[in-house]
Amino acid sequence: MQVQSTPIDYLPIIFQMIIAVGFVVTTMLATHLIGPKRKTKDKLSTFESGIEVVGNARQPFSIKYFLVAILFVLFDIEVIFMYPWAVNFKEMGIPGMIEMFVFMATLLLGFIYIIKKKALDWD
Repeated sequence: MQVQSTPIDYLPIIFQMIIAVGFVVTTMLATHLIGPKRKTKDKLSTFESGIEVVGNARQPFSIKYFLVAILFVLFDIEVIFMYPWAVNFKEMGIPGMIEMFVFMATLLLGFIYIIKKKALDWD
């Protein structure tokens, strides 16, 4: 027998959401109204980790940074796919192990390709 939920069952969730949104709005308004309003040249200047800004932020730099970041994300996501396999290793048996070997071989081929293309060399 399946129990049907009624709109009244959602009342605590709606109440909690109203309280949360109300708290955020009240806090933002209070800090805006009560907080100091002194705007000086130093406060309005660009600030990055305590270092004065020098030069143009639009200066181009090497694409290698993005390449390494994308490759890291790619291989990191692939590792996430291994977790469910490790959890269900016994239930999957030999066919599951063969599939994981194929998956790992594909990853290894991709990694070898990256190494051959010298995508991780910074020189």
